This record gives sequence, C-alpha cells and structure tokens, in this order.
Amino acid sequence: MVQHVTDSKNPVKDVTIIGGGPTGLFAVFQCGMLGLSTQVIDSLDQLGGQCTALYPEKPIYDIPAYPEIAAVDLIKNLTQQAAPFKPDYHMGQQVVSISDNDGIFNIETSLGKRVRSKMIIIAGGAGSFGPNRPPLENIESYEGISIFYMVQRKADFIGKDIVIAGGGDSAVDWALSLAETSKTVSLLHRRDKFRAAPESVQQLKKLEKESKVNILTPYQLHALEGESGQLEKLHIKHSNGDVRAINCDVLLPFYGLSMDLGPIADWGLDIKNHHIAVSPTTAQTNIKNIYAIGDIAAYKHKKKLILTGFSEASFAAHHIYDCLHPDTPLHFEYSTTKGLPKAPT
Repeated sequence: MVQHVTDSKNPVKDVTIIGGGPTGLFAVFQCGMLGLSTQVIDSLDQLGGQCTALYPEKPIYDIPAYPEIAAVDLIKNLTQQAAPFKPDYHMGQQVVSISDNDGIFNIETSLGKRVRSKMIIIAGGAGSFGPNRPPLENIESYEGISIFYMVQRKADFIGKDIVIAGGGDSAVDWALSLAETSKTVSLLHRRDKFRAAPESVQQLKKLEKESKVNILTPYQLHALEGESGQLEKLHIKHSNGDVRAINCDVLLPFYGLSMDLGPIADWGLDIKNHHIAVSPTTAQTNIKNIYAIGDIAAYKHKKKLILTGFSEASFAAHHIYDCLHPDTPLHFEYSTTKGLPKAPT
C-alpha cells in the first residue's frame, strides 16, 4: 500500500462511498437521512456507473413505482434525491489505497487526491468493467461503426437490420425496445432458454409470433462479412454445426462485463469470484468499518437487482449510524413523517 501523510486541513467525512452508480447514489440519500456526511469517488467522469456508461437509454422495468424508466432518468432522479445532503463528488479518479489512522481512513486516489472518512461503503458495481468481446476474426475493425457493446441513442438504429447476441436481461430488453423502430431485430442465443425476467421472455415470444422479432436458437456467432467496418452479413453457427448467413447492419453483443476489482483486490477483503463477502443484514465486510453494497457484495441467496442494492444501502447506513453514535439510539421514523433532515454542513 502507498504510505500516507494525513492532511489536517482535509475535513473528515462520516462516510466515503466508492462508486457513483444507482446504489452509491441511494447510499448518499440513506446516510443523509441519518445526518451522516458523505463523499463519493468514482472512476468515471459522470455519475451513474453502468447505467450512464453502458446503457443510458435502456428501459428498466423493476424499479418500484416506475413501470418503465430509462437508466439515464433513474440516475437523474437519484442525483436529485441525494442533492439536499450536499455530498462531495470526486469524479474521474480511482481509489488506489486506503490506510487506517486511529480509526480514520486516509484515502488516496489515482489523481493524488487525499480524503478522509470514518467509514467506507464500496458500491463499485462490477468494479472496473468492460464488455466481453466475442472471439470473432477482425472484430476490431467493425467496432464503433456497426458493432456496439452498448446503446446510447436508440435513434442511431432506426430502420436497421439488427442482430442482438446474448441471452440475459440486456439482450432481451433491447430486443423488445428496438423492435419498435428497427427494420428487423434478430435475437441470437446459444440455448433455447433465456436468462431474463420471465415476463420479458413472454413479451419476446409474443413479438416473435407477431413477426416483429426473430429468435435464433441454438446459434452462436461464427464470422463477420462487410467492408470498411460496415457489416453486411453475419455468419451464425447452429449447435449441429450448420452455418448460415443473415442480413445484418448492426451487431449488438451483450455477453456481460469483464470484471476487474483493481486495487480493491489488495485491501485484505474477503473476495471470492470477484465479489466481496458481506453480512446480509449490515453489509459489513470482514474489515471493520468497511461495507460493500450492490452487485459487488455477495452473500447466500443474493439477487443482483438494483432494488437489492437500495436495501443494502439502508442496512449499511443504519449500521454505520449505530457504530458512530453508540450512545444515541436512533428512533426510526418513516420518511413520510420525518421529512428531510437538515443537510450536513
């Protein structure tokens, strides 16, 4: 670890939240409701995590009270919800090291910034992330022209022959969404069974019956055909070995993200399969005063949902309050009766 020199002019926050995605932003709100001061550090230049970086226009269907909400709008709302508590945001930098100095964490970022806090909440999603690239020859020459790993503007794909590869929620959700405006949408998956929400799969089957979506299973990507980065044909391979070509203007491979925890992996946390083990009722890690919430946190029967991360943010905030104020029991009140407390100064 990097050795630190404590900056006495640096105010000590109650909580440093590592990660500015939806779970991290809701942690700001939850901490603020308990009168805890916060600061957020994120490697991206803007708030939102994967919601902003990978799929800002993706519709999300499982946020309570929102039958459908775009990822970018969810982040906007969460940012507004956190705003009354005046968190400090340190964007475009990664935490490279932490050290404990008599119960105060000294935290250093990749830009050389030093901040301090009593507690840490890791809300880093999948850590540093990037898309899993399918092993296709010469794929690099098509990327950014006709192969994309995210959809930032649906308007870019109007009237196109689109092939979406993958069997998870992202693949199915985008097939449903892009079917409205594309020339054709084909969803290609190596198995007949999809790993998406059952309701979404039912909608997909309905669109297939209406000839609005082509479901291609069990197929895998085989080869690309086109010139100057523009796809014309996509060669796909059936599980029986047969290869066929289909028209394709745009390929959207949704094979998940490659996960890299970066320096977090060297902090002595209990990490298994790129996830941090936590208590399911407090979100505390094996290191005192360090918590983990959201997709990066792991415990038995964990469900990787945004709403699960929201719940974990509440657990962590309340446990942190109890640790910081052991002699001041918290009288729990619902926000509808409590209102917004005075923001930390």
